[in-house]
Amino acid sequence: MARKTPAGKRRKNTSLGASSLLMASASFFLVFAALACALIAVHGFPRDGALVSATDLVNDARSTDAPAGAVPARPAPESKLRDDGTKGIPASAAPTSASPERRDGRSKGTLVIVIDDVGYNMKQLEPFLAFPGALTMAVLPNVPYSKKAAERIHAAGKELILHQPMEAIGNLDEGGGALRSGMSAAEMVRTIERNVMQLPGAVGMNNHMGSAATRDPVIVETVLDTTRRLGLYFLDSMTIGDSLVGPIAARKRVRTWERDVFLDNKPDRESMEKVIAEGKRIASRYGRAVLIGHVWSAELAQTLMDLYPALVEEGFTLSTISRIMQEEAHENSGD
Repeated sequence: MARKTPAGKRRKNTSLGASSLLMASASFFLVFAALACALIAVHGFPRDGALVSATDLVNDARSTDAPAGAVPARPAPESKLRDDGTKGIPASAAPTSASPERRDGRSKGTLVIVIDDVGYNMKQLEPFLAFPGALTMAVLPNVPYSKKAAERIHAAGKELILHQPMEAIGNLDEGGGALRSGMSAAEMVRTIERNVMQLPGAVGMNNHMGSAATRDPVIVETVLDTTRRLGLYFLDSMTIGDSLVGPIAARKRVRTWERDVFLDNKPDRESMEKVIAEGKRIASRYGRAVLIGHVWSAELAQTLMDLYPALVEEGFTLSTISRIMQEEAHENSGD
C-alpha cells in the first residue's frame, strides 16, 4: 500500500523552497551591489556617458573658479606696524600676502608718486624719466631748464604739472612767478597763466612752499578758480596742517587732491623705505595715496627703481591723478 504524504507536509516543503529562492536572490543582489560600489570607488560616477575617476573629480574641484564676489578669509592682523605719524593707519589695515586683492588680481591700492622741484638741471631729472612705472613730475617756472624739462617729461610719457611757487612763512625765497599776499586777483591770474604757458602739456598744478599762501583765502580762491578755468587739477602739497584748500574747495565744489606723505624729509634710503611702507598702508586702507618726493634727493630715484618690482608683485598700482580722474569719469559715464 502506497504511503501518502500529508497535505500539510507538502505545503511546508513548498514554503521552504520559496524562502530558499528569496535568500539566493538577496545574496546575489548584495554581491552585485558590492561589486558596483567597488567599481564606482575606483572609477567614479558616469558623466556624459564616460567613467570619471575619483582623481578627476578632485582635480575638477581644485580648478573650479570661486563664485563671483567670493572673498577668501583674511588672516588675523600681524603685529602692530610702526606709524610715522602721517595718518595713524591701524595695523589691521596693513597689506598682507594673503589679501583678497592679491588672490583675485585686483589692485591692493594705487600709489601716486609726484617728484617736485624739477627744472634746475637735467642731470637730476634723467634717472626719474627711466623709471618704468607712472610718475608725475612737477616743474618749477622761470628756472633754467623749465621748458626743456617739460619736453623731456612729455616725451618720456610721464605726467607733467606746474610746481607753482607760493608765499612761504618767514623769509624763504619762493622763486620767480610766485603768488603772494597783497597781489590782486588779476595779478595772480596773469602769473599762473604765464607759468603754465612755459610748460606745454601740463595737466595739473601743486604748490611749491606755500605755507602762508594756502592759509590765505583770497589766494586759495583765486588758484582754485583759475585752475578750474584752465582745466587743471590742483594738488595741495600740504606744507602746513591748517591749509584752507580743502575747506574752500568743498564750499566751491571743486575737486582737489592732498599729499599724504613726503618721501624724503629724511633722504637716506632706510627712511624713504619706511615712508613708502606708510604710503602702502594708506593706499591699502583708503584706496590710494599721494607720495611727494624731490628731484634732488640723491637716492630716491634708485630706491623707487629697486622697489618697483616688489610693489607690482604685492598688487599695488602706480598711477597719476589725471589718469585716475579719467578712469572715474569713464566709470561715471556708464560707457
